[in-house]
Amino acid sequence: MNFRAVVLSSVAALSFGSASYAADAIVAAEPEPMEYVRVCDAFGAGFFYIPGSETCLKIGGYVRFQTDVGRNQSGTSDWDSFTRAQLELDTRSDTELGAVRGFIGLRGNADNGGGVSVQGVGITNVSNRGVNVDQAFIEVAGLKAGFFYSWWDDDLSGETDILSSHTTQYNAVRYTYTAGAFYAGIAAEELEGQLAGSGNNLGITSFYAAKADNNVGVSGTIGFAMGPVTANVIGSYDTDAENGAVRGIASAKIGPGTASIAGVWASGANAYYEESEWTVAAEYALAVNDKLSITPGFQYFGTVDVNSSGDFTGSRDAWRAGVTLDYKLAENLTTKIAANYQDIDGSSANGGGDTWTGFFRLQRGF
Repeated sequence: MNFRAVVLSSVAALSFGSASYAADAIVAAEPEPMEYVRVCDAFGAGFFYIPGSETCLKIGGYVRFQTDVGRNQSGTSDWDSFTRAQLELDTRSDTELGAVRGFIGLRGNADNGGGVSVQGVGITNVSNRGVNVDQAFIEVAGLKAGFFYSWWDDDLSGETDILSSHTTQYNAVRYTYTAGAFYAGIAAEELEGQLAGSGNNLGITSFYAAKADNNVGVSGTIGFAMGPVTANVIGSYDTDAENGAVRGIASAKIGPGTASIAGVWASGANAYYEESEWTVAAEYALAVNDKLSITPGFQYFGTVDVNSSGDFTGSRDAWRAGVTLDYKLAENLTTKIAANYQDIDGSSANGGGDTWTGFFRLQRGF
């Protein structure tokens, strides 16, 4: 064997050995990139980006325990307790149309008895079990469509006033124009189930025959917020009852608290307001400190009876007075205590007489 053959054989052997070692080497897999949850500060506190998208999400809600007291709250019992769970999902994203919002609110009430009756806010005959849609809507560029609370739900901060009738949630389409401190809006609302003449929050039995048509209502509002003063006016028309109502509210920060006044006039019984032909209400929310507020309130109702045509009639009046205490126990943990006295002209046989009502509430928000 010549020298050239020996060299070539050696090179071949070394190449084969190197190839063998390369084939046996263990190569570590590249780690997959981690995607962290990012805070979204474009729409306020609590929002974060949904991983893999540019949509911001906020999760919120509360758990509430409440005990109502008053005459015959549950059958012949003068008290009744219930628990509520509220879950809210709020999504926002920037688009060529502006910010697009999608909101879902789910609510479940648990009561040992036959339902929930929340004093002074017109929520009655609520199922004692199960979860319902509290709100679900789409909002973009001032346009809002879905199932949500109407402008009539925005009443005074205390728990004495009655400034709306029935529930205030509708399937609706509305548009709100905002220019600085000023805003104005118009809405078309489906009033299915909001039956004028089906009884009011004062507890007076109506002689007006409720209509069960799939009804439509039209509402408009104007308002402003300038420094310590806010004010708004709502006008609504119930096309089925052929009656409407107008309500105004004004508030101003005075001293250590906020003073508010409100008034309502109704042309007749309608889905928006049928407590009385007219009413005025006032309250003062005193901020004792950063944890405690005390809100005394008063309301007077003029002409509370309704005849068979849906017109307010007679001379009976009514009034309510009460106080609401709000106390912050800890961050996101609050309690509320309310007590109200109501007096309606006449005897108990026709819905008159005086009554005491109130409630205790413990609520944990998140």
